[in-house]
Amino acid sequence: MANTLQSKKRARQIERRTEVNKARRSRIRTFLRNVEEAIASGNQDAAKAAFLAAQPELDRGVTKGVLHKNTVARKKSRLASRIKALSA
Repeated sequence: MANTLQSKKRARQIERRTEVNKARRSRIRTFLRNVEEAIASGNQDAAKAAFLAAQPELDRGVTKGVLHKNTVARKKSRLASRIKALSA
């Protein structure tokens, strides 16, 4: 338990940031789920549109410190290759 004033303040700040990060992560997952569903449906145009909408969200997650940049790069690469494979 926090004892000093500074540690109590930090605990409050962490609580606020956790809520913001949780919402941001949830939003990113929603965009990723939309891409996954479009890929599963087999519609390449819908998958491309969903992927184009998801890319800025993923990048924003990196700049805000919610996700690691290599994680996002890996996710984008794998999704792009799966979307490309739909045409074959």
